[in-house]
This record gives sequence, structure tokens and C-alpha cells, in this order.
Amino acid sequence: MGETLLTIKNLSAWYSEEKRMLSGFSFSLAEHEVAGLIGLNGAGKTTFLKVLSGLLPTFRSDGICFSGSPVDFRKQDFKLCRYTVFAEDNSFSYFTFREYLAYVCAAYGKSVPDVSELVQGFHFEEYTDTLLRELSTGNRKKAFLITAFALKPRLLLLDEPVNGLDFQSTEYLYQQILGYKEYGTVLFSLPCRVRSCLCCWSGFIPSGAGKLKATCGTIHGNMWFRW
Repeated sequence: MGETLLTIKNLSAWYSEEKRMLSGFSFSLAEHEVAGLIGLNGAGKTTFLKVLSGLLPTFRSDGICFSGSPVDFRKQDFKLCRYTVFAEDNSFSYFTFREYLAYVCAAYGKSVPDVSELVQGFHFEEYTDTLLRELSTGNRKKAFLITAFALKPRLLLLDEPVNGLDFQSTEYLYQQILGYKEYGTVLFSLPCRVRSCLCCWSGFIPSGAGKLKATCGTIHGNMWFRW
């Protein structure tokens, strides 16, 4: 395992005082690591990724560090190090995939890469010039996933990325996730119904409900695993 990339101590997050989703959660991610979280709907997986993505300001912690230095998730320097694909995303509806890819690459200060292999792997050849609003849920998800893997950020966050995907694309997604360690770190969430297929992977390591390594925080009913 590489050097520590991200550490969070005693994270709590909420939408309101009556709707507290995370409580006292601590965890760490290493450079060039793949880590995942399985849990029921409403267990806090998306909330956690929203915090990391700078989209949920209602949280507190005892310390957050990225590459050994304190970090603000909403600052531009951190934003340029991470990219998030959410389970449901209807943004950029009037962009085609190619327009969206060009926009994101420009925002991250990168040239547009060759994505032909990713497009073929996700069986997306027919939709590269279609408006995102006209795509099915699965194909819209593919557009964002292709962008994510093409961008190659240091920290890639994927919220239930298999939702809406066909079987072949799901298999290809898993290959891309496992191979991403060459470029950076992946943190992704999955619903409980896909746990059985992950148990067939040699790298599947259940570490107890709501615990990552030696942490003592909880995310209700969630299970961490890492590769």
C-alpha cells in the first residue's frame, strides 16, 4: 500500500438536526488504492461522497488531511484532484458527451484524451454526439464514467456506479476500477444487492459494519472493503 492520500477523523454530517447521517466516522485512503463501501439505501454512502465532493457544508470533523496537509473540500486546488460520478446526475443536459468531455477537460486544465477504447468498452459508440438529456439512465451514467476514467484524477469518487449499467458494461467497469490503481485512488459505493458478485473477487475483504481498518466511526449497516 502506498503513502496516505486522505485521512478523516471523527466525521459527522447531517442534512438537519433530525436527519444526522454520519457520526464519529474516521477513515483513511492510500495513494493508488481501490476502496469500496457496501450499504443499504439511506445508510450514508452518498452523503459521505457529497462531503468529499464539497457539496454538503453541514459537517464537522477533528481533522481532514490530503497528502499530509489540511484540506478544504470546496477549495479549487482540491477540486482539481478529484472527480465524482453520482448515482443520479441530470446536469449538463444540453451537452453531448463530446461537448461535456471537452468542457470537463478544460476545467481541469487538461487536453482532451483519446477515449475510443473507453467508449468501445462501455458500448457507447452510438451515443457520443447525443444530448445527455436524451440518453437513458444507463447511457448517461456511461458518459460520466468514461469522462472520469479519461480524466484520471488522483482521487476518483463513484457513487453506486453499477446502477443502470448492462452486464457487459458492469464487467468492464470493474476492470477499469481495479486497473485504476496505476493512476490514482478510487473510492466507490455499491448497494447491498451486488455484494454476492464481489465476494467472488480475491480482493474482497469484509471488515465489519461501518468500520474501515481500525476506525471506530459508524455508517449505519455499511461494510468497507479495499484492494
